[in-house]
Parts: sequence; structure tokens; C-alpha cells
Amino acid sequence: MLLLPLIEQYRSLSIIGMCKNAGKTTVLNRIVEEFQATGKTLGLTSIGRDGESVDVVTRTHKPGIYVREGTLIATAMEMLKYCDISREIVETTGFPTPLGEVVLLRARSDGNVQLAGPSITAQLAKLSGMFFSLGADVAIVDGALSRKTLCAPTVSEATVLCTGASYSRDINAVIEDTAFAATLLTLPEQRSFTEADRAKVTGKAILRTAEGEVVPLPEGMSLADALRSPAYDGVTGVYVTGAVTDALLKPVLMAGKRFNGLELSAEDGSKLLISRDTFDKLKLRGIALAAARSTKVAAITVNPFSAYGFDLDKDELLHRMRARVDVPVINVLDDVALSDLSWHAESRAAIEARRAEEEQNKNNSHCCQVK
Repeated sequence: MLLLPLIEQYRSLSIIGMCKNAGKTTVLNRIVEEFQATGKTLGLTSIGRDGESVDVVTRTHKPGIYVREGTLIATAMEMLKYCDISREIVETTGFPTPLGEVVLLRARSDGNVQLAGPSITAQLAKLSGMFFSLGADVAIVDGALSRKTLCAPTVSEATVLCTGASYSRDINAVIEDTAFAATLLTLPEQRSFTEADRAKVTGKAILRTAEGEVVPLPEGMSLADALRSPAYDGVTGVYVTGAVTDALLKPVLMAGKRFNGLELSAEDGSKLLISRDTFDKLKLRGIALAAARSTKVAAITVNPFSAYGFDLDKDELLHRMRARVDVPVINVLDDVALSDLSWHAESRAAIEARRAEEEQNKNNSHCCQVK
């Protein structure tokens, strides 16, 4: 059991990736296998299409999603024809997707399924409740590319962050960027505002003044203008209701002002959409980042195999990642040989064939040139 000891205490779990082909489906299958060995009933969904044999975007081969009898599945109507399980539709959700309404199924046999669930956070949270009402012990949401919002505490109690060679050929980039993503997700909980303070927010942000008063950011005034204004000198805390981005913070940093321990917070780490450069500059300016709700990263999984024709040293990737983060790090393929990963081998073969065809076309075009 690789993952179960790290996740068995959580009732809801999300799986997010640093990139396409980071190993999310492999992790999902491992989690399903380990949980079902305990006799627990699972509820599964995805915010993107998953379980197909060939990725519809990258055209690389992927592992399928295999479930046991009794598993609850939330997927779009159009996906039912790709599921080879015997099934019972137990409930409709009213959640529309480009692939049809999301419905809840109960598997009446073992087999492969394809998932395509809702992408709206509130719908995902409601879906977990529907799973539990139908007898699920654990709800699992499989994520999509760059959709880290599903790891918000309102959706899942914990998340598994997947990374690996498909993110970059540069092992340093894989390690540093993954560590930074984990840092943003696991920021400490903010202390400047109570839940009642945050519940009263009607605008873009609230500020705690030097006198301890909580005031809204004036309508029509930017955060940078407020922090530069003498009227807000000595502000100790800022809570932003939406996303915290580089564009929001760049004017603050350009002002050149130093803040002594100003706490800047958002709802959770998934709302912090900033670069590592901005993060470092905020620290230099004396601004500390925090979150109203801290995200629990249960584990980081590393996949040394890339679907794009190259690999990273699995031992170096694992050991350096473990040294870089304060989160358990595992390689879910550690006990699987590359030759056993038929879907991975198929991707490699397809890539090599495409490269050979491109090279042949290139050579033919040179031969046909008129001199």
C-alpha cells in the first residue's frame, strides 16, 4: 500500500496535476485499487474527460480507469457508451456539460469507465454530498490541466499533487515549480480577519487598519492606490475576495514601499495565481501570504516517464523532490517496469512513428526542390 496510509483519513480527495500526462489517471487507479481492497465504496468524477485510451488533446495513449462493482460514478451522458460496465443510473444531477447532463451511476459489474463531470466548484461540492447520500465512503475528484481550484477545501479535504517528466525535460524545473505550487497550496491560515469579517465583504477586498478597524477597499480604488494612500498607512492585513494575480500585485510592488509584516490573504491557495518572481518580491517587501482555508496536500507523486519521448532519472527525481518539500513524495510506478506500461509504450511508438514521418517528409521536400 503506497498511497492509502497517506489518504485513508480523508472523506473527500482531489487529484491535480502540474501538466498533461503527469500521471493523474495512474494515481487515481492506484487510489481506487488500494481503497477498494479495504471494502470501502468510492464515488468518482472528473472535471475533465478522463479514462479514454488516447488523449483527445495530445493524442498520446493513456491508462483506462478500472472500477469494481458497487462503485458510484458521476459522468456525462455522452460517456455512457464508452463504459463497459453493467450499470444502474441512480440519479440525475441537472448539471450540464458539453457532453450532456451529468448522471450518477452505480457499477453493477467490474470494468472500465470514462469520466466527464462538472467543472463548477459549487457543483463538485454538491456532487460529493450526493455520493455520500448514496452510500459512498470516499468521494474522489480527478482534476484537469491547470484546474487547481478543485483542491479548495470547499471541494475536498485533501489533494494529491501529480508531477513528473512530462512537465519539463529539465529536472530542476520539475522540482522547483512543483515545490512552489505546493508552497502556494499549503500557505498558513490567515489571522487578520474573522470568518464574520470575511462574510461581510461585498467588494474586492477588505483591510485591517493600524487601529484594528476592518474597512472595505473603496469602490473605484485599486489595492495599490489604497496601500500607497496616507489614509491607509500602517494597514496590517488585506483579504482579497477573488484571485490574487501578478497583475493585481505588480502595481503594489512597483510603488517601492516596504511593508512591515503586512498579511495578504485569499480564500485558499488555489486563488493565488502568481509567479515565483512575484512571490519572492512580496517577501522582500515585507508582505506575507496566507489563506483563509489551508489546503492539505496529502502527497506529491512523481512520474519519471514522459509520454513525449524522454525520461528523468527516477531515483534523482524522487530523492531531490523529497528534500525540497515538506510533503510525502512517492513514485506510484516504482514497482512497475516501463515494459509493463503498455499504454506508455504505445505513446512512445506513436511519437517515434510521427517523428520518422516528419523526417521523411522533410527529406522528400528537399529532394523535390528545383535548383
